[in-house]
Amino acid sequence: MFDLFRFAYPKTFYFSIPLLFIMVFYRFWFRKPVTYKYSLAGYLSKQGFGKRYWKNFILWFMRVLSFFLLAFLIARPQLVDVTSKINVEGIDIFLVLDLSGSMELFDDVKDRRPRVQVAKEEALRFINKRENDQLGLVIFGREAVSRCPLTLDKNVLTDVIKELEIGVVDPRGTVISTAIITAANRLKHSKSKNKVMILLTDGEPSEEDLDIKFAIDIAKKLGIKIYTVGIGGEEGGLVEHPFYGATRASAPVNMDLLRKIAKETGGKFFEAKKPQDMRMIYDTIDKLEKTKIEANVFTNYQDIFMPFLWLVLVLLFVEFIFYSFLWFSL
Repeated sequence: MFDLFRFAYPKTFYFSIPLLFIMVFYRFWFRKPVTYKYSLAGYLSKQGFGKRYWKNFILWFMRVLSFFLLAFLIARPQLVDVTSKINVEGIDIFLVLDLSGSMELFDDVKDRRPRVQVAKEEALRFINKRENDQLGLVIFGREAVSRCPLTLDKNVLTDVIKELEIGVVDPRGTVISTAIITAANRLKHSKSKNKVMILLTDGEPSEEDLDIKFAIDIAKKLGIKIYTVGIGGEEGGLVEHPFYGATRASAPVNMDLLRKIAKETGGKFFEAKKPQDMRMIYDTIDKLEKTKIEANVFTNYQDIFMPFLWLVLVLLFVEFIFYSFLWFSL
């Protein structure tokens, strides 16, 4: 139910209303109509051909009313709903995506999309479902990079993910701990009560990576829950050989490590052996991470522009008809 009325741009009246008053003042006090004198003026007046100022006044009034309505529309009238309540879901989520060289492998001979492509497509699908959440992105290979900070602008994050490819970061490594710490650094200033990280990787931590205990401790202190997704099986992925077709490549996933990260931070571990598993995992996380808060909405505005615009157009059209065809001799 709409209880209040307001103007989105009330300051426009500071200019439009004074201009209207100046126009009215000039019309009545300064503008002098043209007067013609004829020798038969007295006779014509007696015959009923007198002055018809009332018709001029009607046309003028229609013009002033049109200008007033235009000033009204420029101020953007709106109805305000202050009584409705909606369920607000607010979770800050960081996607931590592996872009090491092994992400070019695939896991199903019937669906030979590279792991990175599957991860991107399902991440975009997940993002579009989280309408009221802030999301960010960290990518990692041999180094970890914060690619997008927390944002509600899903278009920005979507464009960033679409442009990702192997080689954006050095693919010759997998710094899982560094990536977690990088994302945690972005989440530490979050005001949300629910901070979540979704880590997708298909590899073993590199030698140059930090101790995973250090990363887990930071996540726990900041209250960050980490969901881990191991892409591919422990036996490794597949690569397209020019002579032998799909052959097994040695790129096992450290499932025990991912289980440890998820368990100690209060998250959950998932294993995506096939491309279709990724969608099921994202759907499960989407269902698990729901925080509903009933809140008043004070910014639910509905523009009421069109009725007044049509009224202006009708007034101008009627004035044109009267002036051009009915009272054209005035």
